[in-house]
Amino acid sequence: MLQIKTYQKKDGNTYYKFQTYLGVDNAGKPVRASRSGFSSKSEARKEAMRLKAEFQEQGYQKPVYDTFEEMYELWFKVIYREDVKESTAVKTREMFDNHILKDLGQLRIQAITPAQCQEAVFKWSERITKAKAMKNYCKRIFDYAITLDKIRHNPMDRVHVPKKKTDKKREVNFYTKEELKLFLEYVKEDVNPRWYPLFRLLAFSGMRKGEALALEWRDINLEDKTVTINKTLSRGENNSLIIQSTKTSAGERTISLDDITLNVLKEWRKKQRLDYLKLGINTNKPGQLLFSTYDNEFIQHSNITSFMNKIIKENGLKRITPHQLRHTHCSILFEAGAKPIDVKERLGHSSIDVTMNIYTHVTEQSKEETANIFAQHVGF
Repeated sequence: MLQIKTYQKKDGNTYYKFQTYLGVDNAGKPVRASRSGFSSKSEARKEAMRLKAEFQEQGYQKPVYDTFEEMYELWFKVIYREDVKESTAVKTREMFDNHILKDLGQLRIQAITPAQCQEAVFKWSERITKAKAMKNYCKRIFDYAITLDKIRHNPMDRVHVPKKKTDKKREVNFYTKEELKLFLEYVKEDVNPRWYPLFRLLAFSGMRKGEALALEWRDINLEDKTVTINKTLSRGENNSLIIQSTKTSAGERTISLDDITLNVLKEWRKKQRLDYLKLGINTNKPGQLLFSTYDNEFIQHSNITSFMNKIIKENGLKRITPHQLRHTHCSILFEAGAKPIDVKERLGHSSIDVTMNIYTHVTEQSKEETANIFAQHVGF
């Protein structure tokens, strides 16, 4: 006997729930099941039929009262945490705390339906760009619950992640040569002497800001005119700053530096030693950072962004981010005739596709400029 009823949630939408008779257990007692959260009557009926078929095939299964959040915590501790970097684990936990657990956390994992999962994924996709990743993480939680015999089916298996409707390609923003030169001139005028060598290095090496903040002086080879990038400054647990291996899957990379940038760094080294010596801090030691706070500690990533935003606002410059200085470096290399594979290795891209995305954007812009040059030349 199947009873399907409608009800309304706080969001004002109508949903379906059911109660059905499955059969009798080994003691001869009747077994009933109820579920809710379905967006249509057919979905509710389909789940009821699945439960009945499962009962007839496998018999009575003792209810599991573990919540999704409890299963997630166990999975995170036993399976996930040991296989990823600390900074990755921190970002994943934030994703669960800020989004996933708010929708699924308190539900019994055995009672969660595909309809509830679909509803959650639709909700995430409307306001979060990482809805697909969130769905996949949830799927891993349910798979783990299956291995522990908590559930028999994964309700995320056939859940659809809607595609974002957009006609625009992913924007790749960067400075032209002239814009970069102007930006660095304004940075050079700042009273804090560390900012110019830092931003000069970012712009002329294409390294990530976390990689620059993790650099030590022993990573700079003045004789060979190179810098070795093998680590990055990341955010760990409890908002701590930690050193980890660099992001690129290729491991460490050694890239060349131009003479002017090297001279800027040499002058900064002298200035750093003198200024810190006045504060009673010895920077002439192994492991000394290229760039550090007044207390000779790690610089927060946000400080770089804040300073860049200040320079841009004060001088009316085009707004880009520190990461987009990598795009700037990449685009200028392409303009100079560098090969995509060489640019990929220099920037430490995980895939040539990332490099080619910027290359395509630059060449499309060049095509537009070529058309304008022709029109201006003929004069009509």
